[in-house]
Amino acid sequence: MEYEIDRDEPVSRAVVRAVSAVEGRDPCSLRPLAEIVDPDALDRLFEPQHDGTPRTGGRLSFVYHGQRITVDNGEYLTLRSLEDSMDRRTSDGSRR
Repeated sequence: MEYEIDRDEPVSRAVVRAVSAVEGRDPCSLRPLAEIVDPDALDRLFEPQHDGTPRTGGRLSFVYHGQRITVDNGEYLTLRSLEDSMDRRTSDGSRR
């Protein structure tokens, strides 16, 4: 799943919203993101610079709630289910 982060939406909130949408669950029922990554630090990585200019580039990936989350440039999230990734591997660990 791909998710476009709203301009004024903190990245940490976007992660929780996207995962809850994929899983069809209330965001409050998910494991706290803070148990995986510091939400404030995640937001600061992608917030505008001190002079207000947007940060360009940057990518961060981590696993949260059975999903590999990739944040690109603080503008997009990509979610890939770990189960789907495992289904694509053969018994010897190579990809099909």
